Amino acid sequence: MQQTYDFLCRYLSTRKQEIFARVAAARTRHIALVAEDIYQTQNTSSMLRSAECCGVQDVYVIENTHSFQVNRRIAKGSGQWLTMHRFHESNNNSAACLAVLKERGYWIAATSPHADAVPLDALDIRRKTALIIGTELSGVSDYALRHADVRVHIPMFGFTESLNASVAAAVSLYHLRTKMEHAGIDWQLSEADQLELKVDWARKSVQSSYELLELFERGELI
Repeated sequence: MQQTYDFLCRYLSTRKQEIFARVAAARTRHIALVAEDIYQTQNTSSMLRSAECCGVQDVYVIENTHSFQVNRRIAKGSGQWLTMHRFHESNNNSAACLAVLKERGYWIAATSPHADAVPLDALDIRRKTALIIGTELSGVSDYALRHADVRVHIPMFGFTESLNASVAAAVSLYHLRTKMEHAGIDWQLSEADQLELKVDWARKSVQSSYELLELFERGELI
């Protein structure tokens, strides 16, 4: 993997390599964002942008009724730097996604305005946490609410009950990121995981990268 990255770096500026190193070091999988049945492109796009800006590498997309589509103007290319996990092939994609998250050790927090939801600030971020944001129409599904480990809410101080889905994601991710950094836990990716990301980003940044790598692996480029 290191040899592959070193080869691709021949086609990257020093500044680009420094940016990749800085961003990879700030990436985390301790927090994951789960977008359940979000369908308005301005929301899906803004959620990806917020996750990327907050250094959250993994976004899990549940498509039960609505497909997840992105407005490139709003997303600003953020999706290409993220690891997307899409669930759209089963009868209950929420169940399929939550099963994978639990297998990967995530404590599942579903956003909800219900009375039993704890304030976002009370969430124990020392746990590896997957935050579910639900559809614009009705919020997180009944299935996800029943099978989440905890329900959380962002306290509101006006007449309106809740924030827009994309705004809720941005506020929550920034808050959880800040809490995580002050929690004294190991939240960074391993060096191997950081290298894997840098290789992926380099492949997307170098023109004809796959063709160049094929030549390199055949020994035709030294």
